[in-house]
Amino acid sequence: MPTSRRRQRLIQPRLQLRLVSSFVGLSVLALALQFILLAAMLTNIASELPQDGPFLMQELPSMLWWVLLLSVGLCLPLTFCVGVIVTFRIAGPLHRIQKHLEALARGEDPGECTLRKDDELKDLARALNEATRALRQPASSKLEGGEGPRRLSEAA
Repeated sequence: MPTSRRRQRLIQPRLQLRLVSSFVGLSVLALALQFILLAAMLTNIASELPQDGPFLMQELPSMLWWVLLLSVGLCLPLTFCVGVIVTFRIAGPLHRIQKHLEALARGEDPGECTLRKDDELKDLARALNEATRALRQPASSKLEGGEGPRRLSEAA
């Protein structure tokens, strides 16, 4: 199966942005915890220093803000970009499966639902292909095998 490049930046923007915002939110919480722990530890060390404690306490706020801004400036954009890339492996297959089902609902024969090599949800696509195999068979092969599989509407 040839690999094709995605043309859209975000396949399912609402889903992908919600997932990415969860990743970014967790990163913000982790950075805030890191900032609080670093501040507490440095304050504790500064209070126990015999001579340079007051100097360290004076420099501490500017050092901590510098560390926080640098951490946020590097981590959050990186988390956002990695999050978008990772969500493609979920949103892409969901989009492909949805388009496949819509084609089937219109009475078209989209063939088998195929996903890219690194995509997730391959088991779902495989189950979808097995479930819709009878719908995708040409009429001649249904006649050769006898009656062929009954549709849900015929079974009632």
